[in-house]
Amino acid sequence: MITYVYETIPTKEGEEIKRYEIEQSIADKPLTHHPETGEPIQRIISGGLGVLTSAKKSSVSSSSYPSKSCGCGGGCGCSH
Repeated sequence: MITYVYETIPTKEGEEIKRYEIEQSIADKPLTHHPETGEPIQRIISGGLGVLTSAKKSSVSSSSYPSKSCGCGGGCGCSH
């Protein structure tokens, strides 16, 4: 099961938008109404999942980066 984020679709001007997290199978079609309240809802596309891995030492030498005035060699991205 996957948890999707849904939000209500306001039917009146000034109506507050509510957000819900609803578990569904990946094969299920997006809901159009909240299963308990019957409110009209739409699925929200939000940030994705990121996977961080440990960095390995680069084989690129610092001489291939433009030199910075701070003497860092340009690999750190500082603005000195």
